[in-house]
Amino acid sequence: MATNETVIRFEDVFFEYLPLKPILTDVSFSVRKGSKITIMGQNGAGKSTIFKMITGDLVPKKGKIHIDKDMTIATAFQVMQQEDKDLTIQAFFNKYYKDKTAYNIDKKIAEILEVVNLYAPLDRIVKSFSGGQQARLLLAAALIQNPDILLLDEPTNNLDKDGIYHLEDFIKEYKKTVIVISHDAEFLNSFTDWVLYLDVFTKVVEQYVGNYYNVVDQIKARIERENMKNSQMIKQAQAKKEQAGVFAHKWWKLRLVAKKMREAAEELEEEMVDVRKEDKTIRAFTIPVQEDLSWEILKIDAVSVIIDHEPIVKKADISLRKWNHLLLSWPNWIGKSTLLESIANERAIGSKVSPWVKIWYYRQDFSNLDFNATVYDQLRAQAGPNMTEQELRSTAAGFLITWDVMKSRVWDISEWQKWLVAFCWLVLMQPWLLILDEPTNHINFRHIPVIAEALDEFQWAMILVSHVDEFMWQISIDTYLELDCLK
Repeated sequence: MATNETVIRFEDVFFEYLPLKPILTDVSFSVRKGSKITIMGQNGAGKSTIFKMITGDLVPKKGKIHIDKDMTIATAFQVMQQEDKDLTIQAFFNKYYKDKTAYNIDKKIAEILEVVNLYAPLDRIVKSFSGGQQARLLLAAALIQNPDILLLDEPTNNLDKDGIYHLEDFIKEYKKTVIVISHDAEFLNSFTDWVLYLDVFTKVVEQYVGNYYNVVDQIKARIERENMKNSQMIKQAQAKKEQAGVFAHKWWKLRLVAKKMREAAEELEEEMVDVRKEDKTIRAFTIPVQEDLSWEILKIDAVSVIIDHEPIVKKADISLRKWNHLLLSWPNWIGKSTLLESIANERAIGSKVSPWVKIWYYRQDFSNLDFNATVYDQLRAQAGPNMTEQELRSTAAGFLITWDVMKSRVWDISEWQKWLVAFCWLVLMQPWLLILDEPTNHINFRHIPVIAEALDEFQWAMILVSHVDEFMWQISIDTYLELDCLK
């Protein structure tokens, strides 16, 4: 339960990465001890920037941030540091566990791994885990520190349903302060006390009390009230302008009345509320192919899964042709990402991709992108030789990729922008086989119907993995493979 004691206070904070392009303007808010807080806002509104200022990685250009110096802070990072990949599980957690005198650290490691629904021997090397499993190790590394302030940035991205339920229970029982950035509405609603809403257009932060769904309703109601008020003011202002136009050509005293009416109309326009605008959604798109394929695209006779930390080959009977969409279901421990990657690289045991088939593989960590290349070079390399510069930029614009983003290195853009680049690459590549590993990670709910419609209409073969029911229900699926049910 939150107390009245304040543990974080922002006072008139201003921050910008580039001159004249502010991220936050005059931001003020307080966080009470023991609160369970959600940070909402459009992509690019500054949610992760606030996290970095709380940890001290960024300092405001103006204003002040007050945090008790005795407060410990831990963040669940999204990307494993290179030097940590060669550590064993035991060494990895020893690095991040603050209390070096603690008794029975191995027991605490086992308990925290259970929270993130990951099971592994303590001598296993970190780099042997898949990208999704490494993300769960990073989450566990933050949780095991038992910090006074726990910062979680999209913590459900690499968890299955059981893992999400475990994390929900952990947060609800956690007696200290938790601040979460996530697009998972059900997850957020399970524990949220109140919400900080960041507006990407006004650059300010608003505070709302209540659970996630209650706050969403409050925001919608406020938008409706603001739109109604503005509509009334627009009508009043227009009426006064029309009257002023009539009086302006009459007797001089009426021209004075006309002047006052124009001034009144201007005042009404100035009083109009700056109504909250929502994210632009990506443009509706289709995934084209260059020519028809009449033969089998992918044949799966067997799959390699992980049972008790050992690879086991199990029989399967899957044939994917035109219009075949396969939904792959799995428990987290069975090696799903490893299987998908081996199919994408055409090295999977028991799987055969037909010759000349172009494969597009969506990886959760975007590691199939060249992080040192610019976005432009990455996309230009995928575009056909006949695509003009204007066509390339138009396709990119449909995915909200501006010229500023095009000039940036992939390394320097946000995870959300990497997602945009990945899906723009998909359209440019024109593949026959899609392999998608949790494609809704890093995006908010407004974009889900657009992606789902494009995938639903994709006429070639597709393998899909997703834990978001709302997303999967919108896509036509004709083939199912439950990895834990194979013999």
